[in-house]
Amino acid sequence: MPKMHDDEVEVDEPLVRALLAEQFPQWAGLPLVRAGDGTVNVVYRLGDELAVRLPRRRARDAAEDGILAAVAALPVEVPSLAGVGRPGAGYPWEWVVHTWLHGDHPSGDLPLEDVASLVEALQRLDPGGAPEPSGGRGRPLAARDAYVRDALERVEAPGALELWERALRAPQWEGARVWIHADLDRRNVLVRGGRLTGVLDWGGAGAADPAVDLMVAWKLLAPADRPAFRERLRADDALWLRAEGWVLSQALIALGYYTPQSNPELHAEAKRWLAEVLG
Repeated sequence: MPKMHDDEVEVDEPLVRALLAEQFPQWAGLPLVRAGDGTVNVVYRLGDELAVRLPRRRARDAAEDGILAAVAALPVEVPSLAGVGRPGAGYPWEWVVHTWLHGDHPSGDLPLEDVASLVEALQRLDPGGAPEPSGGRGRPLAARDAYVRDALERVEAPGALELWERALRAPQWEGARVWIHADLDRRNVLVRGGRLTGVLDWGGAGAADPAVDLMVAWKLLAPADRPAFRERLRADDALWLRAEGWVLSQALIALGYYTPQSNPELHAEAKRWLAEVLG
């Protein structure tokens, strides 16, 4: 697979097997299959019940270990930590072994009830002690302005600048912080029988403006379900406009950075988000 980033570390099967043999010999003989290429992590399925997750361009954030414990009570399955690996075999960072979640990534829209219930359950969690989401997710949209305008130099998106500037003018969140996943899309959720059953990749989660997770309205729901979702989540005009700004900025920044060759899955998803929010 082509590199996504100039500064990423190559993570292949021989490396993962060497790390397992050195640090977790009890699992070293299990089948190993490359199962996912995230923007900052590579995931290998280990046997039937485990997964190995290795950063591809920066050290892992150990705060995710506490995040997984904090969100374990959600009404969906989340990974649980099985082991933390050390640098070794030429690999420079910590890495982890998680439980494997069974299910498939959705290929279409999800049921309103499932998506709304997940976001509501996140918002009910105690935010005390929750970290600030990584990567600036949850900070005021103005912090993303330069990146959005830079992306618009390369991405053709009629109407995007006007929507972005309206979102920038929306009043900021002044309520209590709530738990957000910050990256809820088809790449990070699992379904069985068409129902939402699991959520992956909690590395960016924390407590912040609820508008960030309301991006699911354009990422996971059918257009006809958005009004009911907005009503159920009690999203006023400012909250909804900031949510539009978040999904717009994520789509534009992804399309301005990734290509169909470097990250075909995210590029295709970002094109879909952009069409949905501008439509």
